Amino acid sequence: MLLSREKSQHPESKNKQPINSAADFITKATPPKEVNMDKINRMKELNELLAKAADSYYNTGVEIMSDHEYDELYDELEKLEKETGVILNGSRTQQVGFEVASSLTKVKHTSRMLSLDKTKSIDELTEWLGGHEGFLSWKLDGLTLVLTFDNGTLTQAVTRGNGETGEDITMNARHIIGIPAKIPFEGHLVVRGESLMKYKDFERVNSLIEDGSKYKNPRNLCVGTVRNLDSKVTAERNINFFAFNLVSADGYESNSFAERIQWLNSLGFQTVYGVKVDSSVLAEKVAEFEKDIVNNEFPSDGLVLMLDDVAYGRSLGETSHAPRNGMAFKWRDETADTTLREIEWSASRTGLLNPVAIFDPVELEGTTVSRASVHNVSIVKQLKLGIGDTLSIYKANMIIPQVLENKTGSASAAIPEVCPICGEKTEIKTSDDDVETLFCTNKECPAKHIGRFEHFVQRDAMNIVGLSTATIETFVSEGFVKKYSDFYHLDRFREKIVTMEGFGERSYQKMQEAVEASRHTEMSRILYAVGIPNIGRAASRLICAEYPDVNAIEKLTAEELTAIDGIGEVLANDYVKFFANEDNLTEYHELLTELDIAEPEAVSEDSPIAGKTFVITGSVNIWKNRNELKAYIESMGGKVSGSVSSKTSYLINNDSQSNSTKNKTAKSLNVPIITEEEFRELAKG
Repeated sequence: MLLSREKSQHPESKNKQPINSAADFITKATPPKEVNMDKINRMKELNELLAKAADSYYNTGVEIMSDHEYDELYDELEKLEKETGVILNGSRTQQVGFEVASSLTKVKHTSRMLSLDKTKSIDELTEWLGGHEGFLSWKLDGLTLVLTFDNGTLTQAVTRGNGETGEDITMNARHIIGIPAKIPFEGHLVVRGESLMKYKDFERVNSLIEDGSKYKNPRNLCVGTVRNLDSKVTAERNINFFAFNLVSADGYESNSFAERIQWLNSLGFQTVYGVKVDSSVLAEKVAEFEKDIVNNEFPSDGLVLMLDDVAYGRSLGETSHAPRNGMAFKWRDETADTTLREIEWSASRTGLLNPVAIFDPVELEGTTVSRASVHNVSIVKQLKLGIGDTLSIYKANMIIPQVLENKTGSASAAIPEVCPICGEKTEIKTSDDDVETLFCTNKECPAKHIGRFEHFVQRDAMNIVGLSTATIETFVSEGFVKKYSDFYHLDRFREKIVTMEGFGERSYQKMQEAVEASRHTEMSRILYAVGIPNIGRAASRLICAEYPDVNAIEKLTAEELTAIDGIGEVLANDYVKFFANEDNLTEYHELLTELDIAEPEAVSEDSPIAGKTFVITGSVNIWKNRNELKAYIESMGGKVSGSVSSKTSYLINNDSQSNSTKNKTAKSLNVPIITEEEFRELAKG
């Protein structure tokens, strides 16, 4: 997380007065005898770089430099300010964040939200704590929020923003996990905490976002989600909130920071995990936290140590940008030097080619790594990469391998002029932020068909468990998968797959078991899996129920299809057009040779609902969900359609008086509207 910092101070340090401006563009902390203009110019340059990074991060959620790079530039700026005695007006060392820029309502904080000083030294952290007790907790890596509750109800939620002004995201906060809808507290309460996203949710959501718009890490995706103008987006993305500080609560008097966190938890808040410590056990507890990082569901970039005595901590005051009642501890990144052997250009569904550094395996934070994403052409150029260069590798947040620096800097790496997948010409595109990315210009490049392969393996289609978007992209990039039937011949590439990052013999075997299990399937799944435009799971079931002969499926006419209740002209025409395409037909036939297609399940022909067509709408209560009700109807010889027509026998809707489109259509066509209870009685006969 981008932090404004200054040299850490012991709790007993006296408050310092803020430095005031004394010139149009510079402020002199201590007037120097001679100003080195080279250093002044470098300070201007550093401020511009840091301001651009902070602006991008805080206002758009896009990270244009790593935390490590930001910290190095910040340290250099701070050092130059001390050497020259000059602090430029608007210096990043004197600010906490950056101005917000969005259509969300801006809200001024009642008190400034300042960033903690930080250290990477256990000794310095121990010295800072001295003889006091502290509360040690995770430093969560997301977006800080300030929540206000009045008489038990959330009345406002505001982002941290620039520390003085944030954005009102109350509508989204009501959909964030860990923020209670109502708390058992009558009065005014203000709490601070971190909104963030689990790694698994980040991977799930990011896989659905088009390339070029994907997020680099969970923190950036969380920022984009919480600041989204549509609260539905927040609800769907499973954002979590962890309270880490009780700012105030009418009548609540505990002076222990740890007890205040426990109290928030008792009110229904999800709270940050932490433990009470003193100097004698601090190093031991820090080590325990470090060991648990690999098991953490959430991103964290260190620890926070707060004085447990709240009143004493507040009495210490603050500097111009940091409170003195706490200290942040950031992990000292473990690095390893290795040799760059290859730059792999990984293709994605939009034709974007992502560079990945392949290097000699090294041990970092207890695991072996041999790959690190370089993200785009601009970073390849910035790092001056070349095969054979010596790279220093580290793990961001002790999780994600990244290139820290290139110690050789040969800049000999060539940007491919042709796509590694299809061999067609590539082109470099430059964004508004001057970021260069590489694209394949071939509209028919196999990599651009990743979306249909994702659809093919999903649960309602061929149900090949465990094939993530990232895995499919890799298989396409490597040329393992070019058509549907290729999924059933991945054994040809076993030796290479088991050596890939994230794979091994066990992962390969599990994947193969899932592939083999998917061979035994039913025709309606296949019809849905091959991606016929507008033919969803329900339509494929209707078609296969009417025409159970596998050989008839590809020969159906538009007239035959529209005769099926629930299949209209648009669907019928798309269906016929799909099978009229020779390439589609060839791929379909090749797929069928790999599969063992089960006979349709026998249905009860003498059932009271056999031959009748139903449409289901609204929520269901007796069955677990609408899919379960559909399955029951089909098992009894009935049919389920997605839309009401003159051929519909019944519309099942527990709210028969609603003004929904389906209800109105049913009434206009004199189609009976029945509840689940009534349907159950009908099915009994």
